[in-house]
Amino acid sequence: MESLLVLVGLVVLAIPVTILVLLVSQTRLRRRVEHLEAQILSLGGALPEPKSEQPSQSTEAPDKASKPAPWAKPEAPTVEPAAEKTPPAAVVFREDRLAALGSWLRENWFYAVSALSLALAGIFLVQYGVESGLLPPSARVGAALLFGVALIAAGEVIRRRYGDDETSATAYLPSVFSGAGLVTLFGGVLAARQLYDLIGPETALVAMVAIAVVGLVLGWFHGPLLAAVGLIGAFSAPFVVGGTSENPSWLYAYFFLAATLGLGIDTVRRWAWISVLTLFGTYSACLLLVLSAPSTEAAYLVCVSALAVIAIAIPVRQVWPNHSGAMISSIIGRKKGDFWPEFPTRLGFAAVAVSAAIVSLHWPDSLGEFWLSVTLLSGLTLGLMVWGQRAEALQDATALPALGLIWFVLMHGWDSGIVLRQFAETYAETPEADFPWVVTVLTVLGAVVSLAAAWRSMRARSYVAVWAGAAAVFAPAMAIALEVGWHPATVIGPYPWALHAIALGVLMVVFAERFARVDGENRMRPALATLSALSCLTFACVIVLSSAALTIALVAMVVVAAALDRKFTLPPMAWFIWAGVFAITVRLVLNPGLDWAGMAPIIEMVLVYSVATVGFVLGWMLLWAMDRPVAKLLLESAAWATGGILLSLLLERWLQSFGEGNATNSHWGLSLLAIIWLLLAFAQVQRFELGGKLNYARYLLAIFFAGHGVLRLGQALFDANPLLSPVAPPVLGPPVLNTLAVAYLMPALAIGFSVWRIHRTPLWVKRASWGVAGVLASVWLGLMIRHLWQGAGGMFEGNGVTQPELYTYTMALLVIGAVLFYQSLARRSDVMRKAGLAVIGLAVAKVFLIDIAGLGGLIRVFSLLALGLALAGLAWLNRWAKLRHSPHLAEPLDH
Repeated sequence: MESLLVLVGLVVLAIPVTILVLLVSQTRLRRRVEHLEAQILSLGGALPEPKSEQPSQSTEAPDKASKPAPWAKPEAPTVEPAAEKTPPAAVVFREDRLAALGSWLRENWFYAVSALSLALAGIFLVQYGVESGLLPPSARVGAALLFGVALIAAGEVIRRRYGDDETSATAYLPSVFSGAGLVTLFGGVLAARQLYDLIGPETALVAMVAIAVVGLVLGWFHGPLLAAVGLIGAFSAPFVVGGTSENPSWLYAYFFLAATLGLGIDTVRRWAWISVLTLFGTYSACLLLVLSAPSTEAAYLVCVSALAVIAIAIPVRQVWPNHSGAMISSIIGRKKGDFWPEFPTRLGFAAVAVSAAIVSLHWPDSLGEFWLSVTLLSGLTLGLMVWGQRAEALQDATALPALGLIWFVLMHGWDSGIVLRQFAETYAETPEADFPWVVTVLTVLGAVVSLAAAWRSMRARSYVAVWAGAAAVFAPAMAIALEVGWHPATVIGPYPWALHAIALGVLMVVFAERFARVDGENRMRPALATLSALSCLTFACVIVLSSAALTIALVAMVVVAAALDRKFTLPPMAWFIWAGVFAITVRLVLNPGLDWAGMAPIIEMVLVYSVATVGFVLGWMLLWAMDRPVAKLLLESAAWATGGILLSLLLERWLQSFGEGNATNSHWGLSLLAIIWLLLAFAQVQRFELGGKLNYARYLLAIFFAGHGVLRLGQALFDANPLLSPVAPPVLGPPVLNTLAVAYLMPALAIGFSVWRIHRTPLWVKRASWGVAGVLASVWLGLMIRHLWQGAGGMFEGNGVTQPELYTYTMALLVIGAVLFYQSLARRSDVMRKAGLAVIGLAVAKVFLIDIAGLGGLIRVFSLLALGLALAGLAWLNRWAKLRHSPHLAEPLDH
């Protein structure tokens, strides 16, 4: 059986050798024929012309242009005089290149198979020696190395003597043999280390560096087929060779060398797709290795981080990278004709993105792995800021490891990682334990990144405001991530943790001073730093203050922002004002919100809501003379809404003191809640004029608030209405000035006043609001008349209607109709005239259909008398108005 295997191995080795012999023989035969033809010509003879038909001249253009092979050397493009400069290709693996690769493989698949056979022959030579035990380990490795050297030498001989271009018969053969030889050499060194332990990891790496240098030099002279064969074989060799090792971490260095080899070849030859193949193969091989050996996770993280560094530096052949051109983020707003980012930019950005994602999504199992991940992410971030300061096209890539660092810290806290558990258990057993410095170190790290971003903003030639924004945002964002995921105040106490936020605020003040010193009248960067300082102080207040104190502190921050804008002309302060108004509104309405306002001490509640109202008004006054339409409108609408909420809450607390009903089951309590929600809805309606995409959010908020208000009004009109429910809480107060006015007249007045105050209210909203206000006012009038004659105990409709009450309804309808009719004449309003006629018609119908049957005695007489006199008076008023405003007299009836 062993002899049969040897025979099969010899046959496999003989196949490529036979191909080589045949090709060399054919080349020699062609040279001999050329030599004979030259001798015939020297003797005066003539060579016979081959007979062939002349091809017909076709006037039609060819259907498809011939495509070059994917391995061909790039031809110099023909430059037309009037040709415009075209942008570089957007992608490497385009459709035409993939089609060319498929066509080449269909026609030349035996070259790929030959390279694969030769590479496997060298590797299996070593494995066969292991299985059979025919040769000692050193001899097996030596045979593999000699075989690899022989393949490389054969490739070089063919290339030098017969060529390697597309026109020669030996095209691609030098690349096939040399690439297989490189794979065999890598396999031999791997076998010496993994299978036999003949050499240590240091010697193995030195040998691989030497092989990589040889491959690098060969790749500069051969075509891309050599690089492809060598790279694929190099990445596959460790998994094909097999073997065991207690610590295979050194293989990451081997993969890193293979990546350096591929990028080094492509940085000279500029095939582009070789670089993509290199990075894809390296990331894939490293992933397979860490999956098979989880104990090597630390080396894996270091390797993938180093890959991002060489993917930036090697393609541009610069120690200090200088990527120029467009950034990847420019693709978002790219217009037709704009340049795409250059290939080195796309390659470096992709490598940074993949490495940052791997490190940030990695789950650390130990304290060392956590700090290693933090170090790698912060190192990539700081490296791109400082080391890559000349690479303007990679500025946006800095955001990837920076965001990855914040995400890594946040998720480690949320998922209760090992470092968080140690931090949380610091004082669990020993109250006198040393202070845990982990959150302090992470906060300082965030400050260092912000310092680097501020330094970059000072030195950058473009996007200086973006870098200043990064400096203002990163450190506070790190602190917020710690607060959300780690809750440091529960371990070190609220005041020490608040000192961290205050320290960051001081740092932002320093940034603002430095930026203001160099920017002059351009206040964008100082404004961003000032915003961050205010945010840090607000964050400190959130940590240490109670609910009421925090809301007051937020109001103070909004006023300070408006004052700073007025003093130093800082337009970005409007952003902080917007965020502050939103935060304060959330605290006043939702958290702790209205529930807290209903239970908190009255003095504390009044203090919070009154300070908020006064603060909004003060901020609006500070910005009154400035061109800040958004901030002023936000402050104005918030002031009106907050003031209305304060009055509603005061009235509710006062009515609750009587002990009859509350805000959830009484007509007045439900209506007061409705007023609060409706005021919030009208605040959003007032902000519609700001426009922009945020208007969609304002529409949703207005619908949400108005829906709550209408729901509460519906409950007050039906469920808690003392006319319809015998168990409804009683009406409190004397006639007219009672809870009926609170429940139905006040919402009508609030709606009407809001529509009158907001001049740009949409027409349909205005009409709907006036309709609702009219219905509520009518309900109040009717219930007020009933309470006047029946008292609080007779409000239920089952008690019937008295004659004076019925007569009062008629008189009220007549008065209302008369007022509407008069106003329609005075204002020449057709709508009011129709409304007045409708009310008068209702009064007439009531008199003839209800009063005649329900009233008796003089009350019936007075009712008909009042109706007649009222109609006569209205007829006279109508004629008087027509004569006054019309130049022609009315015609007589008998005309």
